Amino acid sequence: MNTTDHQTTTGGATTDYAGAAIRRVAADNGIEYAYRELGAGEVPLVLLQHFRGNLDNWDPALIDDLAARRRVVTFDNVGVGGTTGTTPNTVAAMAHGAIAFVEAMGFTTVDLLGFSIGSFVAQEIALIRPDLLRRVVLGSSAPQGAPGMHGWAPDVIEAVGQPEPNPQGYIDVFFAPTASSRAAGQQAAGRIFGRTTNRDAPTTWQTRQAQYDAVCTWGIPNHSLLERVGAIDLPVLVANGDSDPMILPRYSYLLAGLLPNARLIIYPDSAHGFLFQHHTQFAADVDSFLA
Repeated sequence: MNTTDHQTTTGGATTDYAGAAIRRVAADNGIEYAYRELGAGEVPLVLLQHFRGNLDNWDPALIDDLAARRRVVTFDNVGVGGTTGTTPNTVAAMAHGAIAFVEAMGFTTVDLLGFSIGSFVAQEIALIRPDLLRRVVLGSSAPQGAPGMHGWAPDVIEAVGQPEPNPQGYIDVFFAPTASSRAAGQQAAGRIFGRTTNRDAPTTWQTRQAQYDAVCTWGIPNHSLLERVGAIDLPVLVANGDSDPMILPRYSYLLAGLLPNARLIIYPDSAHGFLFQHHTQFAADVDSFLA
């Protein structure tokens, strides 16, 4: 493992994600990955990020909750944020990029938490490298080939897919249209976008285009591909918000039904960002599952 500090914090190691430094590790595939880590534990929990997200788009409150009991590692996959290379346009290639990062870190066994497109990548890793994994958490997820998953609704891609970031679009997609969820969304957005130091590089338009190509390909209806997910016999936790407009909750039910060893949790009064809105409960549920 060849790691270096990209940015450092004063006074030694940090104890919170908001102050965590960006580090770098060089992998055998020629890519230098940007990552952050927090907490301690025997089996690292590696997180796979959502569409167009970088290291800074994780809610610090969620990472802090998760890292209270285990080692948590967030990273930018190939071509994303501060990681070198060009973002691939298939989930399979993204999975191989993630595996290269895990191997570069010297991890022999990990737990995975994949969120949104990251959950697609987590499924693919579980299929092609099951010996690397102990347990898997899939947030806002859908199996490959599910009917109706080809692309996102026009209002969703309008909100989160434009060249310039749309803060109101983010709130509309990640949080439910209720006063309580929107209030939680404003708080989460303040935590996520309030970082002023140790900032990651923003994701590019090339990343956006490649990731959306991968999402659309993943969602092409194909009943035979649905059978693939049944080969994942690892323990899996499937979770979603009850009002997610981006990956509808019915796909979480479908996915959990296809997996031979799955638990399903649907969080109330929440949408795509349920794990940020309900960060304390979600972290407790993840901890219970991983334990």
